[in-house]
Amino acid sequence: MSSLTPKELYNKLSQEAISHDEAHQEKTRVMVGTATCGVAAGALKIKADFIREVEAKNLQDEVDIVEVGCIGHCYAEPLAIIAKPGHPAICYGHLDDGLVHRLVEDFLAGDDPSYEYAMAALERNDVFPTFEDFPRGVYEQKLILEQCGFIDARDINSYIARDGYSALAMALEEKPGWILDEVKASNLRGRGGAGFPAGRKWEACIRSKGEEIYVICNADEGDPGAFMDRSILESDPHLVIEGMILCAFAVGARKGYLYIRAEYPRAVTHVQEAIDQARVKGLLGESILGTDFSFDLEIFQGSGAFVCGEATALVNSMEGKMGMPESRPPRLAQKGYRGKPTVLNNVKTFAYVPLIIRKGAKWFKEIGTPENPGTAVFSLVGKVVNTGLVEVPMGTTLRQLIYEVGDGLPNGKEFKAVQIGGPSGGCLPETALDVPIDFDSLQDAGAIMGSGGLVVMDEDDCMVSVARYFLEFTQHESCGKCTFCRLGTKHMLDILTGITKGEGDDETLNLLEELAEDVRDGSLCNLGRTAPNPVLTTLKYFRDEYKAHILEGRCPAKVCRDLLLYYIEPPKCSKLCNVCVGSCPTEAIFTRDDGLKEIDQEKCVKCDNCLKACPDEYNAVVKLSPPVLPSEKERKAK
Repeated sequence: MSSLTPKELYNKLSQEAISHDEAHQEKTRVMVGTATCGVAAGALKIKADFIREVEAKNLQDEVDIVEVGCIGHCYAEPLAIIAKPGHPAICYGHLDDGLVHRLVEDFLAGDDPSYEYAMAALERNDVFPTFEDFPRGVYEQKLILEQCGFIDARDINSYIARDGYSALAMALEEKPGWILDEVKASNLRGRGGAGFPAGRKWEACIRSKGEEIYVICNADEGDPGAFMDRSILESDPHLVIEGMILCAFAVGARKGYLYIRAEYPRAVTHVQEAIDQARVKGLLGESILGTDFSFDLEIFQGSGAFVCGEATALVNSMEGKMGMPESRPPRLAQKGYRGKPTVLNNVKTFAYVPLIIRKGAKWFKEIGTPENPGTAVFSLVGKVVNTGLVEVPMGTTLRQLIYEVGDGLPNGKEFKAVQIGGPSGGCLPETALDVPIDFDSLQDAGAIMGSGGLVVMDEDDCMVSVARYFLEFTQHESCGKCTFCRLGTKHMLDILTGITKGEGDDETLNLLEELAEDVRDGSLCNLGRTAPNPVLTTLKYFRDEYKAHILEGRCPAKVCRDLLLYYIEPPKCSKLCNVCVGSCPTEAIFTRDDGLKEIDQEKCVKCDNCLKACPDEYNAVVKLSPPVLPSEKERKAK
């Protein structure tokens, strides 16, 4: 043990980190967003463009070009923040090589910030608005995303210089029970989806009185369209690591694991670097900050099975077994990894802990609602203008999230539904837009909070097809252990597939609903219990759309291929244009004797190519989903 207290040792680390950070801030810094979303949009090329242009101007000694994580404005990727001494830090979006050249030429080498290309400033000034001035800034309140996109995730000094690990230093001078009391008093509910109070889970683990206790972070984020946990690990990994260390100190654990799916290579790399750096600083490993408390972390890479997001299935996979859920009790707090008491929480849950310890439970409970304090983090995707990563106080309504934070739907389309809670979440209609976002209100509406995926749909989406898409995902990801989940979801999928083809009758919907309820009630884990949610909610709120498919043989949204018809309007068709003919893969389009084009319906596979290829000045190809006459429906069935 050191003769210095944890706070004294931390102060030394903090002073070194601040000096290191200030040395960088004396130079112009170009911070390129290189989380996975940014990389997919071309951020690494943008970084290379900045390096090339800076070298061409001989500014290497004056400019640092660094990688940062996800700032949340994914719709504007690739983007970068330029912080030049004497100017506010400014964010530029939709970058390309031409704009990079302009910024280096006019701003880095000159003194013109080119405000006409800027998204926002990060500091208050009289010339340009800040992100807080955006409509979404009024509703957003960033806690665990506060540093994402603004610090170098691969440099521990960048985290420590902003009070990183100060909560750990503070807690190590208290008794472990003090941490538990603060977490319990904060009423922090697990952000993995179930919303179970984190303090109660930790307390149950302590009461197990095991000689060996484990702490596991569940980063097996597998929901389609969800990227919250990945972005946090890529952008601010030390926040999660500090939360896990605090949990370990509270429950008496000496070993922890981050279960990260192997499909997140960037997150794995950043977390491993963070672990290594924390060990060097004495923040992980033996005698943390000079105390007799020792704790270390290791990464376990999951193989991408969605069911392993369930706690017991996750533990089984870590032990080399099949990733299948187990009956509970016993809970993981009594018998978890290797048969020992285990605390397992989500990435976001651990990320809140350092903030709660640093600022207090009272501060945390003042955000959100009394029963659901804190914030909710969502990946806002689908038919919404400003897609990205958002963090809003619990109690914010879906309408505010979609229309104020997300800036509404593009192309003047009408809102139809929002699917919230991942593939096992529910689809809510416009009448539910004023439902507050919290664990209890969403469950009452037929959806779940889930891990934070939120997909917006417009008038062009077919709710039958949407329900089928999400059920197909969960059915494919079922481990097969439960008969209801294994067979029930398959029968539901077959029924939904038939409905998308116009098959079925009045009793089909009743059978589908009854089967969905049986699967929900008879499955062992939450994958099976929640898999029917998209079906049940779409049946509840969009039953007329199901009836149109079955009784009229048409898809109102013109999505279901078997219920579509393509034809060419003769008055609009140009005899000189053959674009549609060349676009058809089955040679279904032919030229009539009068020179106009026509579609052979027997050959047409309804691929949509002709509709996309037809020039806008003609707009001759029409897609319809006409009602099928009862006699025609009977003929097709035979």
